[in-house]
Amino acid sequence: MQILQTAAALQAQTETWRREGQRIGLVPTMGALHEGHLQLVRAAAQECDVVVVSIFVNPTQFNNPEDYRLYPRLPEADAELLGPAGCTALFLPSVEEMYPRPTVLHFDFGSLERVMEGAHRPGHFNGVATVVSKLFHLCRPHRAYFGQKDFQQVAIVRQLVQDLSFDLELVAFPTIREADGLAMSSRNRRLTPEARLVAPALYRALQQAEQLVHQHNTPDAIRIAVAELLGQEPSITLEYFEVADAETLQPVSEWKPNQTIALCLAAQLGGVRLIDNVVVKTV
Repeated sequence: MQILQTAAALQAQTETWRREGQRIGLVPTMGALHEGHLQLVRAAAQECDVVVVSIFVNPTQFNNPEDYRLYPRLPEADAELLGPAGCTALFLPSVEEMYPRPTVLHFDFGSLERVMEGAHRPGHFNGVATVVSKLFHLCRPHRAYFGQKDFQQVAIVRQLVQDLSFDLELVAFPTIREADGLAMSSRNRRLTPEARLVAPALYRALQQAEQLVHQHNTPDAIRIAVAELLGQEPSITLEYFEVADAETLQPVSEWKPNQTIALCLAAQLGGVRLIDNVVVKTV
């Protein structure tokens, strides 16, 4: 496995692969890798000839400086995991390499970013779109792999690919969970043992919400039920729970037949912010 640290090195390598007719898979990450990331790498290795994994904790997508400072950084341990999973090249740039000068470009994704994560983390998706655009331009992948745990991010990147005509296929994989249901996340490393015991309550709340959808409860009734359920756990502070249309991400007020619904939440637990979602179809 190669380790590339400059944009020029990445461009040179991927241009060589393209001239050779190799299909390139890209897995963008912020490191502190877990099984969810490795699933994406293994899928890319099966479907592409070469796989680039980027590890870059992107400062422009953090609206909380403390969250950026505390984000886990484990490049050596990550590198050991990537080779066996099928990674061909690890792109490990510095902040100065990715942002040689401050970026002034601003993306506007309209209603897609005015809800949920976009509403609670101003500027977050502008940072995501900026760094993803850079990676797409530098790597020129045929396929790019993302995890469905970041449901809104996938929707934003899909819009980015469409609007800027990136010549690639976006592949989204289902959320990978721990045995107790907690969605795998790099941030889970920051949970105290006590908080880790409480964290699966988030997925249980989503499972309850899914059941309530199937029982034809109204969207508003489901929002109230989830807030009440999580309110019983004093260490959890619910930022939002939303019943949203999976396509538009807009809040749903009444059901339509065969509508795909995203049940999404974000919560603070012991100073760690966690997100999760479940996708369900109405009848």
